[in-house]
Amino acid sequence: EVHLVESGGGLVQAGGSLRLSCAGSGFAFEDYAIGWFRRVPGKEREGISCISTTDNDTYYADSVKGRFVISRDNAKNTVYLQMNSLEPEDTGIFFCNTWQSGTGYWGQGTQVTVSL
Repeated sequence: EVHLVESGGGLVQAGGSLRLSCAGSGFAFEDYAIGWFRRVPGKEREGISCISTTDNDTYYADSVKGRFVISRDNAKNTVYLQMNSLEPEDTGIFFCNTWQSGTGYWGQGTQVTVSL
């Protein structure tokens, strides 16, 4: 069974940093791209970043480009999202995701709150 678990969220002041982790199990982790999404109440879920199987290809939303860095350690079945220069607008629940055979799998999410 595909399983994704996010961790690393928390409360941080504006300008601070957090590193989120997404640990995968139940599938060949190294064979799948992993994405990070953010959900804010009252807004559509937003794609934040994505990394290919070999981390040669990465994607960032314009809102986080230059501040967030995605990476993966396939030996640990984990994808990381290093978030720097955090802004209050970054507040939300962050989810990681993978698609396999047309089915999307999501973790339970981790809350990130950025205060002024």
